[in-house]
Amino acid sequence: MNMLRPSLPRPLSETERLHELETALDTVYEVGRVLSRSIELRETLAAVLKALDHGGLRGALVTLLDPDTQELVVDVAHGLETRRPVRYQPGEGVLGQVVETGVGLVIACIEDEPRFLNRTGLFDPSGPFIAEPIKVGGDVVGVLGCQPDVTREAALQERTRLVRMVAQLIGQSVQLAWQVKSEREDLEEERDGLRRAVRNQYGFSNVVGHSIRMQRVFEQVRQVAKWNTTVLVRGETGTGKELIAHAIHYNSPRSAHSFVKLNCAALPENLLESELFGHEKGAFTGAVATRKGRFEQADGGTLFLDEIGEVSAAFQAKLLRVLQEGELERVGGSRTIKVDVRLVAATHRDLEQAVEEGDFREDLYYRLNVMPINLPPLRDRVEDIPEIARFLVEKIGRQQGRPLGITDAALRVLTHYDWPGNVREMENCLERAAVMSLSGEIDRDDVLDLGLDEKVTESRAATDVRSSVRFDDPNLDERERVIAALEQSGWVQAKAARLLNMTPRQIAYRIQTLNIKVKQF
Repeated sequence: MNMLRPSLPRPLSETERLHELETALDTVYEVGRVLSRSIELRETLAAVLKALDHGGLRGALVTLLDPDTQELVVDVAHGLETRRPVRYQPGEGVLGQVVETGVGLVIACIEDEPRFLNRTGLFDPSGPFIAEPIKVGGDVVGVLGCQPDVTREAALQERTRLVRMVAQLIGQSVQLAWQVKSEREDLEEERDGLRRAVRNQYGFSNVVGHSIRMQRVFEQVRQVAKWNTTVLVRGETGTGKELIAHAIHYNSPRSAHSFVKLNCAALPENLLESELFGHEKGAFTGAVATRKGRFEQADGGTLFLDEIGEVSAAFQAKLLRVLQEGELERVGGSRTIKVDVRLVAATHRDLEQAVEEGDFREDLYYRLNVMPINLPPLRDRVEDIPEIARFLVEKIGRQQGRPLGITDAALRVLTHYDWPGNVREMENCLERAAVMSLSGEIDRDDVLDLGLDEKVTESRAATDVRSSVRFDDPNLDERERVIAALEQSGWVQAKAARLLNMTPRQIAYRIQTLNIKVKQF
């Protein structure tokens, strides 16, 4: 009995093999060039499929697994117009089978394969079809499918090797894109977290003060933060002018944009101009590259100019133009640059007197002084000192990584000092006291060891909180009791002795042994 042997596929001629090889090389080169051009996945895949179409692989599509539903979704398809996503259930159709088995398929004629669903309608039913798995880290995450423009089996084998190589390249691109997406999401989450932290840090709850004057300041900040009005924050050194500027920015519609700050007194005029307006490459020695200034960096956000009263008259004119016109020119440049910046300025100087003396331009003064906010010094809001001190001690404790507290006795000492350096001076003093405190509890002696003048001024004595102190209060030690009596008696020792039921000799002895410095009026 004669048996028919199956016929082997006719091999390609040398010319045909060269043609297939050239086509494959050209296609792989173009695909590699596309993949190196962008990390936007859909945009990249669409360009890859276009390159495959030019290489004789028609109707190419990429399907990727949905991580939530595990459905196979046609992510990109060359020539597919519909916006409705085409989906395949796990194991459904030829594409689902490739995902399930992780093995590629070659179909000689689509209409002979009952599992082929052709939901995209891109393929000729009488033509062949090639599908290869897309893998990331050894796991199948999708399928690359296409219809070659050849039908001979030998040619199909060559095209299958080409599709397999492209699927591997796509897998690398998908892995990179997913990694970038994950890192971007982490960065965005971190950014949003930092923004929330900054808003909390510079929220009104962190600007300490319940005195009437500070509550008035808070109300002004709440109102002015809503608008783009220029603000001039005025107050002594250390009163928290920068903190108020932060609060204005982070409670305003501009909070999503940059908060840029510059101390005008810290730079000479030639550097100040470059810092604020930027410079072009080669504008001066050392200008090796073009650099944006603080105004451009703050575009859309807020620019805080501290110590604005220290700038020279010549520079004031340049600053006035930016504030009036909203435009500037970089140093060494001629191009006019428009900027949208909300300005918050601060100064401890008496600008009105500076205007009278000709040291500060009157027109710039009026441009800056649209909404003045005056911060009171600590000596004018003594009732806030204990709360501020506790806030600072808690902050210092976090920096030192240990629980830190302060006693009422220490707080009473703090309220009897004028604090010429205001909150900044208090923070420095408390940090020194915390360093020297072994127990983590700042006591009266820790504060006194800093060399603070515990005495109060004559005007303070009349309104001091100790005026209502009960001398039999068990929380007062002997030294505080004697000082309170002296203050209530105007530092007349005989009167203080009567308040404490002592003789003048006894109170004199207490003053000497307790090392109390007597206030002279």
